[in-house]
This record gives sequence, C-alpha cells and structure tokens, in this order.
Amino acid sequence: MANSEEIENQTPQEQPELSYPRQWGFKLIGKDKEKLADAVREVLGHKEHLSSPGNSSRTGKYHSHNASCHVESKEERDKLFKAFQDHEDVDMVI
Repeated sequence: MANSEEIENQTPQEQPELSYPRQWGFKLIGKDKEKLADAVREVLGHKEHLSSPGNSSRTGKYHSHNASCHVESKEERDKLFKAFQDHEDVDMVI
C-alpha cells in the first residue's frame, strides 16, 4: 500500500491530446425520459445530431439518454456540456 508521501509525489495522469473537429457523445441522466429527449432537442437542435434513449434504473426512478454530435473545438464541446448541465430536466451529464 502506498504511503501518503508516495501519493503526494505522484503526477496526475495527463489528459490525452484530442484533435478537432470530432464526434462527441453525451450521456444525460434524469427522472423523465421525454424531458431528457426534449433537452437534447433544445441544446443540440441547431446541430445535426444522433439521439437515443438509454437505460432505466431498476426502480424506474432514473433514466439515461445518449446524444452525440460533431464539435469543432474543445470550447464548443464544453459549451454544450454546460448547457446540458444547466438544463432543469438533466440531473447529471457524463
């Protein structure tokens, strides 16, 4: 087991270098399937995109929805992520 000094001296893993433009996927989690699909249309409606319902929790309380689109830059990707994050019907974005 690593001691605290070894842990402190570890360098964080470097993020891989991504090239743009590229296809990027988002997984949305929320409580209402239809509202998740609506959120995708609201955020990505101006862009060509793919959208499909995902899984539901065992109890049916939470649902996921998959969406992907072509992004031109990290800034655009982050802007879309933030728009999903801020949407009232989306509980989590992955």
